[in-house]
Amino acid sequence: MVRHMKIKLSILVALAAGIFIAQGQQGRVNRANQNFESYSFKPAQDIYQKVLDRGYQSEDLLRKLGDTYYFNADYTQAAEIYGRLMEEYGPDLPPAYLFRYAQALKSVEDYQKAEEIMQRFAAVTRNDSRAIQFEAQGDYLAEIEENSGRYTPAPFQYNSEYADFAPAFYDGGLLFSSDRDTGNLARYRHTWNGQDFLDIYKIHTDSAQARVGKLDVVNSRYHESTTALSPDGSTLYFTRTNTLEGKKKGKDDQGITRLKIYRIQRNDSLGWGPLEELPINDDSFSVAHPAISPDGKFLYFASDRPGTMGESDIFRSRINEDGTFGEVENLGPKINTAGRETFPFISSDSILYFSSEGHPGLGGLDVFATKLAYLPYSGKVLNVGRPINSPADDFTYIIQGDTRIGYFASSRADGEGSDDIYSFVENRPLNFECIQLITGTVRDKVTNEVLPGATVRVIDENNQEVGSAITDREGNFELTLDCNRINFVRASREGYVPAEEYLEPSDGKPRIIDFYLEPETVTGGFGDDLFKLLQLSTIYFDFDKYEIRPDAEVELQKVIAAMEKYPSLKIKANSHTDSRGPDAYNRWLSQKRAEATVAYMISKGIPADRLTSEGFGESKLINGCEDGVSCSEAQHQENRRSEFIIQE
Repeated sequence: MVRHMKIKLSILVALAAGIFIAQGQQGRVNRANQNFESYSFKPAQDIYQKVLDRGYQSEDLLRKLGDTYYFNADYTQAAEIYGRLMEEYGPDLPPAYLFRYAQALKSVEDYQKAEEIMQRFAAVTRNDSRAIQFEAQGDYLAEIEENSGRYTPAPFQYNSEYADFAPAFYDGGLLFSSDRDTGNLARYRHTWNGQDFLDIYKIHTDSAQARVGKLDVVNSRYHESTTALSPDGSTLYFTRTNTLEGKKKGKDDQGITRLKIYRIQRNDSLGWGPLEELPINDDSFSVAHPAISPDGKFLYFASDRPGTMGESDIFRSRINEDGTFGEVENLGPKINTAGRETFPFISSDSILYFSSEGHPGLGGLDVFATKLAYLPYSGKVLNVGRPINSPADDFTYIIQGDTRIGYFASSRADGEGSDDIYSFVENRPLNFECIQLITGTVRDKVTNEVLPGATVRVIDENNQEVGSAITDREGNFELTLDCNRINFVRASREGYVPAEEYLEPSDGKPRIIDFYLEPETVTGGFGDDLFKLLQLSTIYFDFDKYEIRPDAEVELQKVIAAMEKYPSLKIKANSHTDSRGPDAYNRWLSQKRAEATVAYMISKGIPADRLTSEGFGESKLINGCEDGVSCSEAQHQENRRSEFIIQE
């Protein structure tokens, strides 16, 4: 009995200890969850990891721990935690975790496993833009390699052991963001938060005695980062933590401090003016990372505002001459995906560069490019390749259009700090060539017969012929065109009216265009129905009447136009009735309808010798509404009609 009591006591003590430990771990998890929801990922990460190391595990904990690594660009750890998450809870996980796991795997260069996970992601998210791109991309790694090797990079000599990123051209030098004077190594740049550790610094890179200094005119005790200078140098745009009257952080309904874009203007004689918050900002979402178009007419930026397609999208707003702003426009699905698009930059040759995890890349954020000339952003988006891109995060890319000298930032492992700036020279430009295959058949619109020997031309937007092909014996043609441009594909053949198809710039997927050429003269044979040949609507009559109805006049005008266009055309008007009424009466009524039809056309100028008429009564019903058969009024209406038969 004593032994049994001791065993029971031991069990109770163990249970009590387990409950106490579990309650303690859950308390830590609750605190971590609070940090996670407020985007304080580093404190949350430490707590989640400790709880996991002590044997406490749940799907929610693994999700959030993986996210703290993922959003802090520690993809090696993210891949490990997400892998564990997939193994334990894979079948029921939201698709977002499949995508993040695939991205993390790319960053550790396990591309085969990443491909497998993306296939699972695409299978459950058919309408997701990232899934669509994945299934359409083909061998994206081969395409990246085609764009690789175009740069000569070098470390920026002014990097610190902390975070340095977001270079921007400024007064013959650079501005950049850094946390070097705070000693804070956390990486919060990819989340919409208000951590107050970044300042803006300036450096005159063309000076032999260049020194790094703060841009005090915009720095505060809060967070300042990404900048953009207007083309005339008079206005500086930058990102800052949302503050209320410049004194304290502003928060949304969830208690989150968002990011906003501000601007400051300068006068050569008066210096810098007061700070101004842009009207495109809002306390409920973030607006960040400004970029200005080369003509100074548009502000581009990243945001998670309503209407965002993914976690963050790139938008633009027109800068009016009086300094006000136009409507905010999303750049659309060619640029934005269901993932993150951010850090836009527009070069002087109008190429938009931006960072994305949604487009196929090497892992983390990669730098992509597209030509703004392809409005509305229908051109191809290209990965700029290695060595700019890597398995790590690569972002804040800028380049001078004339010298091809530029800078970017990366979290790659060989850097001096958590993020580092690199300079580069672009040795050859991206190849935006886009060749599209166009195939199709040319046919006679009236007879549907194929037309061999027809010419199909490609005409550019300046009305210059840039390519052509001749249809073969089956009426087929094949040609290619530059899908970066506006094109007109025009088919013609002797004796036919040419036809044309307008093509906007596209992604270059093969396209089929069939042409149906209208003959200059009607070539239908004797007995053919003109209405069927010209695809006109049938002329109908009211019950027991032969007057031309208003709707019939519209169709008769088409017949008249055809006869005016083809002077040799002669037709016979055949009219019919439904089955109701005596046969003899119906023959009379149909003849009156035929005569009324011809009389109308003669009254509109068609010579009488080109027209004949005949009434057939109820002898040629087109449905089963014979005598004694119950039919609806609509069915009877089908039989009260006139037809136009081509005559010799």
